[in-house]
Amino acid sequence: MASPPVAVVNACTRHGQGGSPTTVVIDDNVLTDDERHAIARRAGTSHTAFVDTSTADVPRVRFFTSARELTNCGHGIIAAQAVLLQRSGGTEHHGRQCSAGRTFATTAIRRHDGIEVWFDQGVIALPDGAHATDHGIIAALGLERTDIAADVRVASPGTPRLLVPVRDRRTLLSIQPDHDRLATECRRLGYLGCFVYALSPTTRTGTARMFAPAIGVDEDIANANSVGCLAAHLLDTTGNGAIEIHQGDGLQSPSSVSAIATHTADGIVARIGGVVGLSAPHAP
Repeated sequence: MASPPVAVVNACTRHGQGGSPTTVVIDDNVLTDDERHAIARRAGTSHTAFVDTSTADVPRVRFFTSARELTNCGHGIIAAQAVLLQRSGGTEHHGRQCSAGRTFATTAIRRHDGIEVWFDQGVIALPDGAHATDHGIIAALGLERTDIAADVRVASPGTPRLLVPVRDRRTLLSIQPDHDRLATECRRLGYLGCFVYALSPTTRTGTARMFAPAIGVDEDIANANSVGCLAAHLLDTTGNGAIEIHQGDGLQSPSSVSAIATHTADGIVARIGGVVGLSAPHAP
């Protein structure tokens, strides 16, 4: 059997630079899960998206890290949709994608600086997460309580994670977590990881770092779903759910993700966007 097409693209670039290297495999449901895990381990990227285009007009996409399968991956969706548009030779596509039993509306548009992709994240649950500071998470991050700018909050688009606001960008960039301890705490509390952020005092922008050692990713260059969660939290607490978040500077790979959260009858939902560079995808 011939090997499936495999490409590595940089998702969620910033001004045409950086982005999160993400492996995209056109799987078409020919691989076993053991083979998918092996590819994810060999790829050398934080996440791998396996795309099954054999199912009618809605591609089915699964996501793997080197450690496990994930129910969802925001920048993996962005990477997969960009690769599908690139393979089609088209300039714009409005469609859907199915992952873990959920269907996401997607838009991919070819721009001068890359392929811009947006997707609907769905309803984001926002239970009170202030109790989380009592469970060792803040200490595992290497932070003091005085470093925390406001209440932490659990947010879940399907998998819960902790949103942790810190005083300023300098505090954010100085964080040196105890990854083993953080992984233990996150597994105990059922969190994907911790999205630590500092907002600009004057604009709807911010800087963030995502730590998810419990799923084998010590730090993410871009975490699109967490940006959507933050947009939902900001809409709930400030009334403004539009945000652009920069990540990856400390990893020498700057990234940018935008999100817009809105109220619906079902709850707060978010639409998330990022750009994938137009340079030709390469094999891992």
